[in-house]
Amino acid sequence: MDWVRGEPVGHGSFGKVSLAVPRKQSTQVVVVKSCAASCSATLMNEKLILDEIKGCPQIINCLGDSYTYENGEKLYNVLLEYASGGALSEKLKNSSDRKLPEFEIRKYTKALLKGLHYVHKSGYVHCDIKPQNILLGEDGQVKIADFGLAKKAESVKDGKLRCELRGTPLYMSPEMVTAGEQDTPADIWALGCVIVELAAGAPVWRCADITKLLMKIGVGDQLPEFPAKLSEEGKDFLEKCFVKDPRKRWTAEMLLKHVFVADQDDTVTLNDESCKSGTPSTSPRCPFDFPHWVSDDSAESTVTCQITSLPSPAIQELLNFSGGSLSTSPAERLWGLMNELRPKSEWSDDDGWVSVR
Repeated sequence: MDWVRGEPVGHGSFGKVSLAVPRKQSTQVVVVKSCAASCSATLMNEKLILDEIKGCPQIINCLGDSYTYENGEKLYNVLLEYASGGALSEKLKNSSDRKLPEFEIRKYTKALLKGLHYVHKSGYVHCDIKPQNILLGEDGQVKIADFGLAKKAESVKDGKLRCELRGTPLYMSPEMVTAGEQDTPADIWALGCVIVELAAGAPVWRCADITKLLMKIGVGDQLPEFPAKLSEEGKDFLEKCFVKDPRKRWTAEMLLKHVFVADQDDTVTLNDESCKSGTPSTSPRCPFDFPHWVSDDSAESTVTCQITSLPSPAIQELLNFSGGSLSTSPAERLWGLMNELRPKSEWSDDDGWVSVR
């Protein structure tokens, strides 16, 4: 399609998103996600994944890619289906009490499960399920978007620790935090976090300190608190999502048969004009982008941190294998990881210094 860039409509994890206006008369409205060609590997990977999993109504449709030169810079562009209803996070933010009624949550949940089942059946893990990455079409149909962090599903069977944090901390699963393990069950844990947020009007974890947050998720037996007004069916559904052992967590296919989503239509009428306003939204990618972190007792606490890959000497020291078994405890891994994330406060007296006179 021959197109020109229109107004910005938001940000993905790894690129800005704008309207794409066809040069020739057309009724089709599309958006374009763009980034500098020199750092386009992630966006290219997203395009390849969308090509492989195309055909599912609950996944945003990719329409092609291209290169352009704009203001002296070479850009890589991916054309995507336009979801005029905006992100689910915006709908939640603009609702009267910042909560959604349970009948809507049930419908959105079933649609998300259909999309996730398709993604998982295709051999992939989304890795970043959250309200900001769940879009709504004009008819209210769910569209899972932003596959910038998606990866091939890979069960951890050798007990080895992965030197990687991938996703948004608030929605990370215990196995992701403690062992770097991100297989399909991680998406189900994140789905549970989304449901709690939609029902309670606040993130599942109310913690403004990333160290405490990751310790809370990864160490001990503490589970997210269920919304008090959620039905017993909803609470039972969440119990199936929030199982610490990923091998015992229900799959998307199993959850589709749960009474919480049985006989639910996939669409919700969009009668809130505010979620169609086209106001740019963000899905930040910077490891220390915390503009919205507030106190623990605030219902507005959100996390916008994206930690994509942190293999470093400090983390490598956590890897101590004997005969293929993992000897580093979750607490030790988290302690080392937090030291790696925390800015260095001490300066060496002699390492790496050059005398200048």
